[in-house]
Amino acid sequence: MKRMTDIYTTDETKLSHSFQEACSKKDFKDFVYGLNIKEDILMKYTTQLEESLEEYENCKKCKSLNNCKNKIKGYAYTPIKSEKTIMFSYDACQKLLKKEKEESYKQNLDLYEMPKEIKEASFQKIYTDDAARVPIIKYFKEFMQKYKKGEFQKGIYLAGSFGSGKTYLIASLFNEMAKKDVKSILIYYPEFLRSLKSSFQTNYSEKFNHIRKVPLLLLDDIGAENVSNWSRDEVLGPLLQYRMENHLPTFFTSNLTLEELEKSLAITSSGVDKVKARRIVERIKQLTIQLELISKNRRE
Repeated sequence: MKRMTDIYTTDETKLSHSFQEACSKKDFKDFVYGLNIKEDILMKYTTQLEESLEEYENCKKCKSLNNCKNKIKGYAYTPIKSEKTIMFSYDACQKLLKKEKEESYKQNLDLYEMPKEIKEASFQKIYTDDAARVPIIKYFKEFMQKYKKGEFQKGIYLAGSFGSGKTYLIASLFNEMAKKDVKSILIYYPEFLRSLKSSFQTNYSEKFNHIRKVPLLLLDDIGAENVSNWSRDEVLGPLLQYRMENHLPTFFTSNLTLEELEKSLAITSSGVDKVKARRIVERIKQLTIQLELISKNRRE
């Protein structure tokens, strides 16, 4: 019958043999001895260390996160010395950390009833084959320069044809500003009004105050909503008044010119009120410069 000491000696011999065999490979030997851990501890974890080395080598050869060959994409199985043992953890690789850092700016953008893909809008992806975009892009550059200096800069009322890329253009500006730690909200205005109305008994004030006070605001597709006295006089009017008084840049996209928008805002189920519609449009003029983008439909 084998004694416990014999079994222990046999197991230890096997561990040592496996470790020495693994160390016959230079890359493994360099890797484990570079950990500055005693050999009698290292040899207990030969299999895990081989796995760790394999993932470490994968990381060195990796060109992108999409090509990651490790068990958990973006992470490497990493040995950590812990007294008389070795702990292993999955540590984020540099490419993942870089990506997370690069995309952390997206936390500065809030979307209300807008497609999430809008957060990917960027100046680099803007179509440059359309001369109609030049004045808009030029204004964006001026806006960023003046905003950085602390100067108030008006937003844009961007009217134009359906699918011409109006929303994408302004979203690309907001993304650039987000990288400079400026918070913004992009709202699909017709749907937001429906959402706001349904929140009367819950978080109406919270929602309204959030958009009213944000540093940069886009009201997307204004003029496409069903105009009511409430939406015009209790929501849009006070919202624009607050942002005008507090010099908060506000942007609009619409398929309507300002003249057409004024006519649309004048008509509700209660009748026609040209005076209140005119007041809204005057506030928009105080908040923006008016630009137009007539272009081919990029969504087709």
